[in-house]
Amino acid sequence: METIAIIGGGASGLMAAVEASLALRQAGAAAHVALFEADPERIGRSILATGNGRCNISNACISADAYRNQAFVGQALMHLQSAYVAERGKTSMRTLEANPVLERFADMGLVTREESGGRLYPMANKATSVLDVLRSAAAVLDVDVQTDKRALRVDAPALGGAGCFNIRFADKTIAHAAAVIVAVGGRAASGIQLPKPLVCSDMHPVLGPLRVDARSAKLTRQLNNIRVRGTVHLERSGRRIASERGELLFRDYGVSGVSVFNLSRFAQPGDDLVIDFLPDIPSQDMERFMMTRRKRMQKLLGGPLTLDRFLEGLLLPAVSAAALRKAGLRTGDRFTREMVPQLCNMLKGMRLTVEGIGDDRQCQVCRGGFPVERFSPATCEAFDVPGLFVTGEALDVDAPCGGFNLHWAWSSGMLAGRAAADRVASGEGVGLDGTCAPAPAGNGSADKRSPSYTGTSHPSSSGDSRSQAASRSGGLHAPASAGTRRSSSRAEKPRPSHRGERSKSRNQRGGNAARNARHRNR
Repeated sequence: METIAIIGGGASGLMAAVEASLALRQAGAAAHVALFEADPERIGRSILATGNGRCNISNACISADAYRNQAFVGQALMHLQSAYVAERGKTSMRTLEANPVLERFADMGLVTREESGGRLYPMANKATSVLDVLRSAAAVLDVDVQTDKRALRVDAPALGGAGCFNIRFADKTIAHAAAVIVAVGGRAASGIQLPKPLVCSDMHPVLGPLRVDARSAKLTRQLNNIRVRGTVHLERSGRRIASERGELLFRDYGVSGVSVFNLSRFAQPGDDLVIDFLPDIPSQDMERFMMTRRKRMQKLLGGPLTLDRFLEGLLLPAVSAAALRKAGLRTGDRFTREMVPQLCNMLKGMRLTVEGIGDDRQCQVCRGGFPVERFSPATCEAFDVPGLFVTGEALDVDAPCGGFNLHWAWSSGMLAGRAAADRVASGEGVGLDGTCAPAPAGNGSADKRSPSYTGTSHPSSSGDSRSQAASRSGGLHAPASAGTRRSSSRAEKPRPSHRGERSKSRNQRGGNAARNARHRNR
């Protein structure tokens, strides 16, 4: 029986396991899915930590523009949408506009709700409910889950297609598979060796707090653990790089909060964080706002105002005191018209200088990983190593807070799971005797394969292989495109592979999965 091996039992790996098992079952293929997780006790532990324990599973406004390597992500999401439409076999507006990730979770029984910023959470408001439906689906689909299995290396099959992938684990064991999905996440991506030319780039944490220089830290220490809301701009050499509106949390080493987390994806040492405490008031209207406020307050109080009194109701007392000191003013000084420009600059542009990431442990993702140029956006399959897929954060893809990173994990897992199942069910990569024989020891290179390979099972016999991949990519879910076929796939006679004369000769030799399926149906 052929095996699809999934390395990593987090969000992307679990979704890939569910999708691959569904596709194999729908195709009636005699193959199974094995999931290997490095955690010694359980799968899905990383899911429980997302969204402060609530699991922000996606966003109502998913756009490829939010992602690093957005062109690759955009194509992947487009292929997933096309595959979903093909699976449902409908062209209604609801189907065309549906979120395939949320639809799959709904199939598993999960109900979601929307919060501010389009953030989507499980109705139960607990990450455990997301993990529960994934684990239940995996159990029903007979996914073979093995914990305490840290993969160190994946060796490719021998050149020519015979043999299988060998996965070597830290406990000295070896697993064999016809297809492999690497879903280890960002932090572990650099710890696994894949066949050449797949090399993991340097990883560094992002989407976390920022450390400021010693001068700026004098202010942040005074405000440690105080939260404010406003807009934070990231500037480099006087040029604005990015802006985020939301919550900011002062820490003794710098600043944190969702707005800072998002800016950390672009920040470099020496950049300036410019805090606007009053983002709803345009800069050109600030002086008029200040003078009108002063006039109204003096009319009520019947006398002059001190600076700290003037700022009451506008900023927290601790924030106004620290900001006044940074501006060279004192809280007890009498507020005069001449102070207005200084106050406006302080309220609209408090500056802090970035040194780097403040606390790696708080970072939500790691930037880097395996370069997307080496993979097909339709399947997440390596161009140079057919049958090897990489998903989720292990690819060089990251996005801001708000459910975007988890959405990519689910989406890429779905693409790879279906594509791997399609490959195995059609008999691609299977030896002449219909089995997956172990590859020769130490064979870890597939760099002699054609660099034009685009994720299809074999080079096109006529025309460019890239066009063949493009025509095939929209139908990853095709085995289940007809509603009646899905429910009766076990009872029907499995359809033979239609992949040209090469597949036909393999069928005649008895080496494809359709023969195994017929035996299973008996």
